[in-house]
Amino acid sequence: MSDDIEPFGIRLGAAVEAHGPVCAGIDPHPSLLEAWDLPVSVKGLRRFAEIAVEAFGGEVALVKPQSAFFERFGAAGIEILEDVLAGLREMGTLSLLDVKRGDIGSTMLAYAQAYLDDSSTLRADAITVSPFLGLGSLAPAFDLARRTGRGVFVLAMTSNPEGASVQHAVWDGDTVGGAIIDAVSELNALAPADGFGDVGMVVGATVGKDIADLGLTERLVQSRAPLLAPGVGAQGATVGDVGRGFGVAASLVLPATSRAVLSAGPDVAALRAALSAVQEEASGLRLRVEQ
Repeated sequence: MSDDIEPFGIRLGAAVEAHGPVCAGIDPHPSLLEAWDLPVSVKGLRRFAEIAVEAFGGEVALVKPQSAFFERFGAAGIEILEDVLAGLREMGTLSLLDVKRGDIGSTMLAYAQAYLDDSSTLRADAITVSPFLGLGSLAPAFDLARRTGRGVFVLAMTSNPEGASVQHAVWDGDTVGGAIIDAVSELNALAPADGFGDVGMVVGATVGKDIADLGLTERLVQSRAPLLAPGVGAQGATVGDVGRGFGVAASLVLPATSRAVLSAGPDVAALRAALSAVQEEASGLRLRVEQ
């Protein structure tokens, strides 16, 4: 691990203690650019990104830029994404880059180096990854994240309807989603007893019933993984739904909101007010695992 950086789980825990568990997304969707009266162009993307960083930096535990909406503009969009990540670092706000990468061998290592290496201009504090080529294929990301004090969030139980056909499927006596949860538990085995590990999971905010029906609640708690829960707001889930659906595992949840807050823009004060409302609603969700 880098000598000058604490493990991601410790840094995330401190950020949540300071700001609450909400994760704010930066998703420069064309419809949002238009709603902000910005052109759907590199110029509009840059202004959108600048406003979002100003609004969220220093105000929230974690900010999640969606890489795809930057990548669609090519090299110029990637440069703006680099500036977003640098701006969040300068403001002392943790970044979770939503890239959902998943590959094998040297290709996975290259992806890991792109987003988790200290020398990369695209480095984030954590990234999302896809385990559906086999969780072992992600070892280069886990290893590099451990060495650099960064985090990795593994897709486990996503909220899209198509996900169930894979994640709920039974293999070797367990659901695929359940097997991913148990594997993450092993990766987090050395996590502090009063905190959580550096490896998180993506578990949709709308899948609470599935968690209960599949008997996964206690296994999520045992994983000590921060649980990124997209879907609060635009996808119909509320923070209350998270509390009810995740049960005792709700103490690990990072409710993620994007369009519901971003729709308040482009005024910075209005964006902060919308974010604050979600944070207030989420204040009852404690990220610390109760022993």
